[in-house]
Amino acid sequence: MRKDAEARGPAWATATDSRITRVGSFLRKYRIDELPQLITVLRGEMSLVGPRPEQPHFCKLLLVNIPYFDQRHTVRPGITGWAQVNYQYGSTVNESKIKLELDLFYIKHLSVFLDLAILFETGKVMLIGRGAH
Repeated sequence: MRKDAEARGPAWATATDSRITRVGSFLRKYRIDELPQLITVLRGEMSLVGPRPEQPHFCKLLLVNIPYFDQRHTVRPGITGWAQVNYQYGSTVNESKIKLELDLFYIKHLSVFLDLAILFETGKVMLIGRGAH
């Protein structure tokens, strides 16, 4: 992202996000930009798989506008998740509702097999760059 990416305040990622540099676009397409978060996994602050954490600004907005949004906080956040491999970036409240449905499905069906399936799908996304902005 550019240095002044959020000079006007927090903004959701979009398909034509002008804040992303050419290098950043490549890193995002193949999910390489997520690798530094492995440190938070090693610290025990995140999991490899789980609902993707949201920026605090948007989290407050979504808590007010989407019933049960706080249920996604009942499990540790993850670098990748069911919503990430099955849906696009959520850049509106309505898209965030869809992602929440996917996160709640993950929480309800939490299992090692589901985590392995998500990791497999994440690997495919990383190799072919599917679904990235």
